Amino acid sequence: MQETTRLELIEDQNEFQDPELESVPMQNTSLDIWDTKYRLKNKDGWPVDQDIQDTYGRVAEALVISEKANRKEYWREQFIWALQNGAIPAGRIISNAGALEHKPATSTINCTVSCTVPDSMAGILESVREAGLTLKAGCGIGYEFSTLRPKGALVSGAGAQTSGPLSFMDIFDAMCFTVSSAGGRRGAQMATFDISHPDISDFIRAKREDGRLRQFNLSCLITDEFMKAVEEGSDWLLYFPAKQHEFESGEYEIIYRNWEHDDRYIKDEQGRVACRVYDKVPAHRLWNQIMNSTYDYAEPGFILVDRINEMNNNWFCETIRATNPCGEQPLPPYGACLLGSINLTKCVEYPFTSKARFNWKKYRELVAVFTRMLDNVVEIHGLPLDSQGEEILRKRRHGMGFLGLGSTLTMLRMKYGEPESLEFTEQVAREMAEIGWRVGIKLAEEKGMAPIFDEDFTVTQQMLRQRPEMKEKGYRAGDTIKGRELIGRYSRYMQKFPKSLQDEIVEKGCRYTHHTSIAPTGTISLSLANNASNGIEPSFAHKYTRNVIREGKKTKESVDVFSYELLAYRQLVNPQAEPGAKDEKNQLPDYFVAADDVTPQQHVEIQAAAQKWIDSSISKTANVPTDFDFDEFKDIYMYAWKQGLKGCTTFRFNPEAFQGVLVKEEDLENTIYRFTLDNGEIIEAKGNEMIEYDGEQHSAANLFDALKEGYYGRF
Repeated sequence: MQETTRLELIEDQNEFQDPELESVPMQNTSLDIWDTKYRLKNKDGWPVDQDIQDTYGRVAEALVISEKANRKEYWREQFIWALQNGAIPAGRIISNAGALEHKPATSTINCTVSCTVPDSMAGILESVREAGLTLKAGCGIGYEFSTLRPKGALVSGAGAQTSGPLSFMDIFDAMCFTVSSAGGRRGAQMATFDISHPDISDFIRAKREDGRLRQFNLSCLITDEFMKAVEEGSDWLLYFPAKQHEFESGEYEIIYRNWEHDDRYIKDEQGRVACRVYDKVPAHRLWNQIMNSTYDYAEPGFILVDRINEMNNNWFCETIRATNPCGEQPLPPYGACLLGSINLTKCVEYPFTSKARFNWKKYRELVAVFTRMLDNVVEIHGLPLDSQGEEILRKRRHGMGFLGLGSTLTMLRMKYGEPESLEFTEQVAREMAEIGWRVGIKLAEEKGMAPIFDEDFTVTQQMLRQRPEMKEKGYRAGDTIKGRELIGRYSRYMQKFPKSLQDEIVEKGCRYTHHTSIAPTGTISLSLANNASNGIEPSFAHKYTRNVIREGKKTKESVDVFSYELLAYRQLVNPQAEPGAKDEKNQLPDYFVAADDVTPQQHVEIQAAAQKWIDSSISKTANVPTDFDFDEFKDIYMYAWKQGLKGCTTFRFNPEAFQGVLVKEEDLENTIYRFTLDNGEIIEAKGNEMIEYDGEQHSAANLFDALKEGYYGRF
């Protein structure tokens, strides 16, 4: 058959090459990260990949395995072309695809979510075991912990009170550190927690305790009801499902709420669970706790769980309560998703000039080829649990996104956050989405639709309440309906697309239920993209320090990093300039925007522009300066809610709390760290000063952080 996944057959692919940009040299840090994280090596540590082209060839070879024999060579060449021109699979694919001979127990999947953690000792420990296997395979994992009863609640049969969800989170935290220490890659976990749980304040404050839960990102599950309570200044109930004796005693206030997790609880005729009210607090008090903690510790994040479920393509068969570690993939229990990003800088022509433009033809072609590549990853997923494998094969989720948005805007002479950049961002996201769905329909015709599209589902009263238009179309409870109609016709996200596209999905299905997601892309941006800006972000700074873990070193090592757009500007516009010179910032055009130059509102607006066309979610961090005003800062999350986002996180450099991975030189220069010796003597040093301690040289900032957080000497 004709290659229907190709939007346009390109006769001369060299038309897409920009020889000037190809001359920008890879910085040493980028090559070092490729070598340590993504380059395949044998058991003795000797390279199997001789260079980056070898890495691309290995990945392409692994991903053509499911293609027809007579088309393998064709698609292998197309995949290599895409990899060379900005299609970058996520880290687990780059590291592990085609590596079975050397790493047989690893996965190509970045994102997973745990089972629903049961409220029992046996269930919790089994969840720890499953999570350990998942982390060992190289996957990140998320969990909801508000399924566990609050501290002080009675443990049936034990004659004791539970120590609460956070004490069990400590077990997962220790397990993750142990697994990542043994495997050499830092484990990644996300803990979510309902805003109505009686222990929510403890969760919000958890990271104020030195060294606690450092293997976790933390996010609150925020509902529309809570946000309205904050706006209205009303009280907020904290509750948990009641035990039989609590329900019958008459001593406690009982309310009925939807509770998805467990059939053991007492329910009313509508299926709602009887819950004991533990406390009533002003909603704004909880809100202020969240904002104060986020201001000081960059956590907890903010997950708008109602919007996530409302906009989920699989709205009829999933309830989502957790995300992957960075929040861009909301997933059901045992959910799994692979990732990949297109480096937008590879589509820029004539950068920094009046003729600067974005090559939309090349971009569309990259999306089309990359979509097929990522779909093939499902066949070699390598997930360690059968439940995870069944979930990904049934729905075939993948999350294609982009990286280098900030760098690309700079090269096009646009300012990140201004109206022109919002229009560009929305167009990039929309083009990716529309092409992705059209390619997915063609792939379904060629290879078969994801099984869920062909499954029969029974219409329920709850479905009719959620989608009243189904009743208008004549559906009644008890009727049967195909998954492809529930997605194509009644998904709130799919309703944004032309009716002709919806009709095709209803008729033919699609290869996957989800196509787009924007990840943070930290190390793949820094390595294979030569430090093009992360994901949807502006560049953190145009020169900064990155703290990296070195095996055998007692603290993190600081390395200098330059933004891709700075390197490109110096190469193409001013080759005599020295990258990183102290007066460099003053020499750059005003469109060279970095994270601190962007207002929180602009961060939110960029995310909102893309979110319209992203069917999963977006990992986005609003960076603000250390001295940013708190009263202005605390409105960020409210603005994000009103702009229709699914989540939001912020970061403010706070040396009293933590060091962070990325640090600007001026922050280190302006921060004094104080060390108290055993004899009581106090030594002070600037963050960028070197200190000899325990036979090694350490920056003052990294030594202070390692001693404070308790990881000194543990790498």
